[in-house]
Amino acid sequence: MQTTTLSFENLHNHGELFANMLRARRDLFIERNKWDLPEAMGMEYDQYDTPASRWVVVHDDLGQVLAGNRLTPTTARCGIYSYMIRDAQKGLLDTIPSHLLYDEAPVGETVWESSRCFVTQKVPLHLRRPIYFNLVQELARAARSLGATQCLALLNANWPLWNKRVGIDMTAMGPVMEIDGIKNQVISMNFAANLH
Repeated sequence: MQTTTLSFENLHNHGELFANMLRARRDLFIERNKWDLPEAMGMEYDQYDTPASRWVVVHDDLGQVLAGNRLTPTTARCGIYSYMIRDAQKGLLDTIPSHLLYDEAPVGETVWESSRCFVTQKVPLHLRRPIYFNLVQELARAARSLGATQCLALLNANWPLWNKRVGIDMTAMGPVMEIDGIKNQVISMNFAANLH
């Protein structure tokens, strides 16, 4: 098992890994979860998959994607869009409630967003925990390397059950909300204490 952080600067060094990650996202989010998302050539994408973002991918030696996640700076801008949580709060995304945060969505050089986090259905249940652990650890490493002291994420509201196991300080930033029949909550991952 390997973990790679992709950017538009290094995509060419990793063959089909970026495309395979977008294919895995399509398989899970569009095919399995039935989310109404953009797709092309068998890949899922959205307005946040830009050169400003990074993608953390857990994969095997052959490039088969096991898990993934996207990191987007809160300072990003592309047309009317910035980052998913902020855009939802501003009412730009009709699939996510606008009351997802207690306060105004932060914007700053040291604050990034984590989104599109997934583990593929191909991963057996007994391997999910170590793969998810690797994904979160690499996400933390990548965020810190980008200068992030804080990372926001919209997660399943069961995050208090596992956050201590991954060694990341997490706190709720908004209420528990039901989205597509699943309870979700915006959380903050605090990296300031471990930033080198």
